[in-house]
Amino acid sequence: MIAIGLALVIIVFLYQPVKVEGTSMAPLLSDQERIFINKFVYRFEPIERGDVVVFWYPLDHTKSFIKRVVGLPGETVEIHHGILYVNGKAIPEPYVPAQYADVSDFGPVRVPRDNFFVLGDHRISSNDSRVFGPVATRYIYGRAVFAYWPVDHFGSLATTEANTK
Repeated sequence: MIAIGLALVIIVFLYQPVKVEGTSMAPLLSDQERIFINKFVYRFEPIERGDVVVFWYPLDHTKSFIKRVVGLPGETVEIHHGILYVNGKAIPEPYVPAQYADVSDFGPVRVPRDNFFVLGDHRISSNDSRVFGPVATRYIYGRAVFAYWPVDHFGSLATTEANTK
């Protein structure tokens, strides 16, 4: 009984299992992959560029999306020939393979206060901030931290900017 109570506390307050639907975060995450998200982390740490976050879809709050944060509040985001620029500086994106890059142009867009600009790693198949705009902080409810299924993807999801260089 204590174990069930402890598991319930962990799932409700700390970690939540999530099933990835779609390919917009490939190759990091695959369609139907199972991961854990940390629902508590942003109470103590700021959202950082490179974080893979789960949020309520701004156009339909019954749906959750998972994307990578590329633009922080107050920054200007634009894409030229598939290269991401933040405040006029090219941002390396080693997590976006050439075959998933979208070479079209976008922006510039200034990210409002308390909002984040998010993109899928599979740029040519992602419905992201290029379509629905920046995501308000209040809609972000977790960070992807660990993959557990399929077994060959088992392990930590190092997603912050420092871990993707």
